[in-house]
Amino acid sequence: MSTSISDRFIQVRKQTLKLIAGLHPEDSVVQPLTDVSPPKWHLAHTTWFFENFILKKFSPGFNAFHPEFDYLFNSYYEGQGTRVKRDMRGFHPRPLLNEVLEYRNDVESKILKIMPGFYQSKDFMDLMELGIQHEQQHQELLITDLKFIWGFSPLHPVYKEPTKRRDSTAADIEWLTVDEGIYETGFSGNDFHFDNESPRHKNYIQKFAIASRPVNVAEYLEFIEAGGYRKWQYWLHEGWQWIRKNEIMAPEYWEKVNGVWHIFTLDGFRELDPNETLTHISFYEADAFARWKDFRLPTEHEWEVAANLYGQNDESFNLLEAEQYHPTIVKNKDRAFTGQVWEWTNSAYLPYPGFKPWDGEIAEYNGKFMISQMVLRGGSCLTPMSHIRLSYRNFFHPWLRWQFTGIRLAKD
Repeated sequence: MSTSISDRFIQVRKQTLKLIAGLHPEDSVVQPLTDVSPPKWHLAHTTWFFENFILKKFSPGFNAFHPEFDYLFNSYYEGQGTRVKRDMRGFHPRPLLNEVLEYRNDVESKILKIMPGFYQSKDFMDLMELGIQHEQQHQELLITDLKFIWGFSPLHPVYKEPTKRRDSTAADIEWLTVDEGIYETGFSGNDFHFDNESPRHKNYIQKFAIASRPVNVAEYLEFIEAGGYRKWQYWLHEGWQWIRKNEIMAPEYWEKVNGVWHIFTLDGFRELDPNETLTHISFYEADAFARWKDFRLPTEHEWEVAANLYGQNDESFNLLEAEQYHPTIVKNKDRAFTGQVWEWTNSAYLPYPGFKPWDGEIAEYNGKFMISQMVLRGGSCLTPMSHIRLSYRNFFHPWLRWQFTGIRLAKD
């Protein structure tokens, strides 16, 4: 365990730097939306996490790299003191990007220096594992935030040069049936999992069917062309108010050019591919589309049961390591439940029966957000492979769509 966690710490930290290798300092400081943080902030915050929760606790004679970094790079930990307001993370051009990279190097070297003395400390090793998993979460956030930042530019910056696209036909939807019964959901085992994934518990589930793949662009275009955004009958009241107030008529990053739908992606601005997996939609849009199709969204427990019964586990499922950075075409009756897009469920983000947040300083990690948000499952094309599990519960407010979010339909 000791060797593997030090190797994983180094590998994950290198992966973050790889993700920003093509960026310029100007790319790293912009914040156009409260929910979107500047890339430089992500680099510093993940480092602050290791410094604040590990070095401060376990390093003899601890001295912070900079006394003000605690204020600048704390995220939401009330117990760790005052911090920059979330919507003002982009108001601070200093420290410079190269100083943040020096900060990363300094904290990494100190962690690796003290680690051999704590291989037998469960507290230390648990916090190290959490720090690694936390950085993997921010790898995904960093790139999705960068995409939103660049999405405003008429220059359409390219993060990754496009690979040659192959013509292909999307697989037909296959309906996968789950019989009525009592099923257990939630994490089981001794491996790492977030506190919100447990405890494992029983759920009574009616017989239902779930789609073998997420909805693709062509299917959603039918909804748009049928006037889906103009007909209140398909929308929850809050969703209808949201699309009217914000003049929403299509998913995020879609734009019509000379009558043809285009999309901004991390490999450039291009025509929509009707066969690729739909992404960047809100819960409101996912729910409205499902109603228009006369189907529904699965609950998170239905999703997890179906994923355990039918899901495959293969590296071809388009996670971060595939370096596609965009959902691809699901073909050949691929039943992947991980990768491509985070899938909205019809479940509010609430505690499982018997839930208890982690003890101590990290008690704020998940539990206090269990209100006014919806659960998403499955990971996306930017989720690290070693980070995702079928029991993983992501959660966002229902109007957010800057993340790689999509739809998997269900029916009774």
